[in-house]
Amino acid sequence: MSNILITGGAGFIGSHVSEHLANQGYKVTVLDDLSGGYKDNLVNGVKFVQGCITDNALVDRLFAQDKYEYVFHLAAYAAEGLSHFIKRFNYTNNLIGSVNLINASINHGVKCFVFTSSIAVYGTSPLLPVREENPSHPEDPYGIAKLAVEQELATSRNMFGLNYIIFRPHNVYGERQNIADKYRNVVGIFMNQIMLGKPMTVFGDGTQTRAFSYIGDVAPIIAESINVPEAYNEIFNVGADQPYSINELAEAVAASMGVNPQIRYLPARNEVQNAYSSHEKLRRIFGNSQTWDLQSGLERMADWVKAHGARSSQDFKQIEVLKNFPKAWQT
Repeated sequence: MSNILITGGAGFIGSHVSEHLANQGYKVTVLDDLSGGYKDNLVNGVKFVQGCITDNALVDRLFAQDKYEYVFHLAAYAAEGLSHFIKRFNYTNNLIGSVNLINASINHGVKCFVFTSSIAVYGTSPLLPVREENPSHPEDPYGIAKLAVEQELATSRNMFGLNYIIFRPHNVYGERQNIADKYRNVVGIFMNQIMLGKPMTVFGDGTQTRAFSYIGDVAPIIAESINVPEAYNEIFNVGADQPYSINELAEAVAASMGVNPQIRYLPARNEVQNAYSSHEKLRRIFGNSQTWDLQSGLERMADWVKAHGARSSQDFKQIEVLKNFPKAWQT
C-alpha cells in the first residue's frame, strides 16, 4: 500500500483520519509537534515523528526518506478568535508551514495533497448556508491563512501539476478533542468546564449560530477522498447541516453530561454571527452517508470525556497583540 504522511496526526481530526487510513492497510507516518495533540491519540500501526512543519529541513528529509505518495495536511492552530492576537504565530504555523509541505510535495512527486481548510474562509456571508462557490472574505488571520493555502494549492496545480483536495470542515467535535484549550473548540470547552464544576462561558448573548459536526461525519470522508477521482482538484464543505445557537448547544452539552445548564455570559468578542454550510456538492461526489444528530454525537463525546477526566486549561504563552484582548482570556 501507499506511503502516506499525516501532519497533525496526534491531534483531534488527524488521529481519526490516520486511524481510518491505517485500518485500510496504508503505511502511515504521523508528523506532529504535540503542541495540541497527545501521544495517547496515536493509533497502532503508525510511525510517529515528533517535529514541526515549520522545520523545512525536517520536512524535506522525511519526504526524501519515505517517498510519500499522499499527504494529509491537518496540522494547524485553529483558534479563530485568538488568531487576531497571535498573527506572527498564526501565519508561521498555518501558512509558512503549509508552504514547506507543498514545496516538498512538488519536489518529490506526491500524487495528491489533501488539505483541511476551514469554513472560516467565508467570513460573514449574506448567503446561508454558504456554498463552495460563494465569495471568500475571511475576517480573522486564521481564515486568511487557510484561504492563502487554498490559493497556493491552486497555483501549484496550474504550475506543477500537484493534485489537491480541499475540505472546509466546521465546528467539529468528538472523542480525542483537546478539551484543555480554552481558546477553541466550544464543545470541548463546555464539557471541560462542567467537569471542573464551573459554569459554561458564552461570549455575547449566545444567539450566534453554528452547525456542530461530529467527527464520525468528517474524518472518514477525508480519509477516503484519495480514492475518489472526481474529488481531485475540488473544494468541499464537510460537516453537519443543522445550525444551532450557542445557547442551544450549551443546553445540549449539559444534557449529555447529565447536569443542569449553568451559563455565564461574557462581553461579546469580534466573531461571525452566523456560519453554517451546504453539503450538496459533497453528497454529489461522495454519496449520502449516515450522519450523527447533535445529541447522539455529544453523548459519545461525553462518555469519552468522563472516562478521561478534566484537563487544566493552559494560557497561550506567545500573545503578540494585547489591544482589545478579551478579559476572559486574561489571567
